[in-house]
Order: sequence, then C-alpha cells, then structure tokens
Amino acid sequence: MIQENYHTTVLLNEAADGLSIVPNGIYIDATFGGGGHSRAILQRLGANGQLLGFDQDDDALANTIEDQRFTLVQSNFRELKKMLRLYRIPQVDGILADLGVSSHQFDVAERGFSYRFNAPLDMRMNQQEATTAATILNTYPVEQLQRVLSEYGEVRNAKTLAQACIVERERKPFRDINDLLQVIEPLVFGHKMQYLSQVFQALRIEVNDELGALRELLKQSLEILKPNGKIAIISFHSAEDRLVKHFFKTGDFEGVQEKDFYGNIHRPFQVVTKKPIEASAEEVKRNTRSRSAKLRIASRL
Repeated sequence: MIQENYHTTVLLNEAADGLSIVPNGIYIDATFGGGGHSRAILQRLGANGQLLGFDQDDDALANTIEDQRFTLVQSNFRELKKMLRLYRIPQVDGILADLGVSSHQFDVAERGFSYRFNAPLDMRMNQQEATTAATILNTYPVEQLQRVLSEYGEVRNAKTLAQACIVERERKPFRDINDLLQVIEPLVFGHKMQYLSQVFQALRIEVNDELGALRELLKQSLEILKPNGKIAIISFHSAEDRLVKHFFKTGDFEGVQEKDFYGNIHRPFQVVTKKPIEASAEEVKRNTRSRSAKLRIASRL
C-alpha cells in the first residue's frame, strides 16, 4: 500500500511517454520510490508486459504495486545487469531513472537529509551501507572534503568551510545536523537556504556515490537495452545532467567522440531530446522541487 505523501512524481507523463512503450515489452523503473513512474508505465503496458522497479531504500517497499506484471527489486540500480541475470532477462525495451531524492527522504527527520530538522548526520539511501555524512565530516582530509563541497555542491567558499570542519572535529566529532549548522552559520555565502542546500546536497551525493552509480547505470544500459530501446533519465544536478548528455551523445562521460580506423564516428544512441525537457510553470507551481529537473531521452542504436 502506497504511503501517503511519499513523493510527488516529477515529469510523470513526459518520462513515461518518452519510453515509447511497446505493450508487451519489458521495462525498468530504476528509481521506484513512491511508484509514480511505475504506475504510469503499467498504464501503458499490455497484459503480457513486464516492469521491474528497483529501489535500495527499505521505506520504498511499503509502496509496492499489486500487479502480476510488476516486480519490486530491493537493490541499487548499479546492480541492474546482475539482477536481470537473476531474473533471466537478457535485455529490456526501456529504462527510466529519476535521480532526485524522494520527498519522503527529505521529510523524515531521522534520515538526516534535510537541514530543517536536527537528527544524526546520516543521509544514507541504503541503510545497510556503513558510510554516513558524519563519517565524511569526521574522516576526510581537508582536500577531499573541499573537493566534495566544490564539485557536488558548487559551494563557492568550499575551502574555507572544509578547513572550518577540520578545526571543529578536532574539538569534538560531528554527530548531528546542529553540529554542522553551527560551523556553517558564520560562513554562509549568499542566500542562506541555497547555501545550506548546496552543502547538504554535496554530502548526500558523496555518501551514496550517486555519480558513480549513474555511470554504472549508463554503461550497463549499452548491454541491457534492445536495439531501439529507450532510456529516459531525470537529473537534478548539473554534474548528473552533464554525464547523461555526454554519454547519450558519444558513449563517453567526457563527451569525446570515438572513431574507428577509417574515421567513422561511433554513436551508441540516437538522442531523442536535443535539449532537456523541463517542468512546466504549472508543475513547478504545484511542486517547487521540480524546478531543477531535466529529462533527457535516447534510443539505443
């Protein structure tokens, strides 16, 4: 049974329509969450279609869909290839991934995703993993912490904040969100809420190795997708969108075109969306978290 207010699905119809669903096809919702995208896919599938939903978060299990065409797999989407072998599925007709954090994860205080509540510095999407935000703040050398804040949060004074964290942890280790907020408060650069969001985003991305998981998903899609199979990815961070854009265009994360001996360019995908699809003004008004969403779609050649 779906949990009330678990998550407001972003770009619901745009993403599902972008898969060009074959009624009897096999599809993957790589980020099941509240099941919004999965339900939209099932509405478009025929009686013999099949959908696998992936989610590593225990809380998402409560949202499972009672439909014989649906299977919920408790796993990170970086394990797609391995799990498909387990289910004896060689290839699929489409993959959808929504890389955003669910509203539920933000709103449950003890998960530690939001600066709105005091709670342990956790931020793990998979509660079985060992590394938490506190682990990072208490153990990373200053250069590594600065890199995380700069690359994943685009924190403009990342070096200053990283150094302040090192000084603070020598006095006492970071345990909860208030410990971190006390260090941040005198160093806020620009709009406070935006700055806090950037810092928390950076830590969350590092805790969950989100960019590493995305790279794995994209690489595996080359083997998993059937010819003409569609992949639709919704990203919320410039680094994510850049990886998706480059990989769809060239099959390379840096956007470098691969050529054969004769100079012919290798293209693994046909890009369907020349520019990313973004939420309408109406959707942004209903759900402000959709403002930064970017949907890119490609077709396997």
